[in-house]
Amino acid sequence: MISWLRNNKVAMWILTIARVYLGTQWVMDGVEKVTAKGGFNAAGMINMALAKPVTNPEGHKAFPWYDWFLNLATNHGHSTGFFSFAVAWGELFVGLGLIFGTLTLAAAFFGMIMNFSYLGAGVVSVNPTFIFIEMFILMGGYNSARIGLDHWVTPFLRSKLPFLNNDIEISK
Repeated sequence: MISWLRNNKVAMWILTIARVYLGTQWVMDGVEKVTAKGGFNAAGMINMALAKPVTNPEGHKAFPWYDWFLNLATNHGHSTGFFSFAVAWGELFVGLGLIFGTLTLAAAFFGMIMNFSYLGAGVVSVNPTFIFIEMFILMGGYNSARIGLDHWVTPFLRSKLPFLNNDIEISK
């Protein structure tokens, strides 16, 4: 299946449609947050995630590492400015990258990171669906962005940054 996703023209079109759909969803959410009156503030969500963490059936924290991370990164919910900025602009840039097919795999990867972060905070919503689509985009590799600006961006970056080439030889 991975070979088909990475090499087939039908897969290329399916991945492109999925990529543009997902990008549109991310852009709509990002624009809403970036243009919000008074700015987007993630404090409510972060403080709710800290006050009522996701629990397993036994009542223990399901993601104690995520709760630890949120406490550490936000000074126990008192410093949420960076997350507010990162969520709003991150959603917008992930969406634009997916729509235009620019740095597509990076956009899908960081979108997936945000989706898993939202799940860790207890927000299910569309996150599992987005993760599912992002997973196929990542598995499709370059074929996911063949119809997009990566058609030109990837060769340019590979010419300027040799470590991006696939032709790296491993010495025995």
